[in-house]
Amino acid sequence: MNKDHPRWNGVVNGITWRRWGGVAGMVGPLLFVTTFLIEGWLRPGYDPLRMFVSELALGARGWIQITNFLVSGLLFLIFARGIATEFMTGPASRVGLILLILNGIRTIGVGLFVTDPAATPLQAMSWHSTLHLWLAVSAFVLWPLTCFVFYRRFRVDPNWRPLAGWTLCTGIATAVLSSLLIVGSAPLASAPNALNVWLGLIQRTSIITFSAWQFAVAWRLWRHHHNSTALDKL
Repeated sequence: MNKDHPRWNGVVNGITWRRWGGVAGMVGPLLFVTTFLIEGWLRPGYDPLRMFVSELALGARGWIQITNFLVSGLLFLIFARGIATEFMTGPASRVGLILLILNGIRTIGVGLFVTDPAATPLQAMSWHSTLHLWLAVSAFVLWPLTCFVFYRRFRVDPNWRPLAGWTLCTGIATAVLSSLLIVGSAPLASAPNALNVWLGLIQRTSIITFSAWQFAVAWRLWRHHHNSTALDKL
């Protein structure tokens, strides 16, 4: 086919977005998780089992986690663009894309609007910490919902059916972990909340669970680019 033909250009652009979307979708979660794990381990006075990832954005080295949020959010948006090229019609082509974009914007937002220390009372919380809180809490809904929407697509799409079961399990797992975070973050008036001391671990488990799913989807997206490129050479 003539390279100047509009259809040819559209195919090339689609392949390019799948390629870079796949790469961004794999690099993003690896970078994000590795950074907060290392920072949580090295930061003096920081307890990763009890403290939230967002609290790494505080202090003299807070810029590391802020940058981690911003870069990961941008990479997530590139990943979303690649997914949009892969699923142009059918289930998840619209709602799924919207959810992915919201996930990327949310990640950038939690980097731009830094949290206050966890002990800050709600009534004394700064405006940027309030925005951070709402953006952070939105993950409790966005992550499970994203998985459930894409599960509808994967279970009927032969190219993506191998990820259907994983996607469903990730949706259920993140929903359960999000519920534990909500319960654990609300201290009881009559007795201490036993989950308080494990909030950091629960949050990290949820992040890593969703990040692993994102990596798997991105890898398959990149493989589709690789296979499409190989077919074009035949």
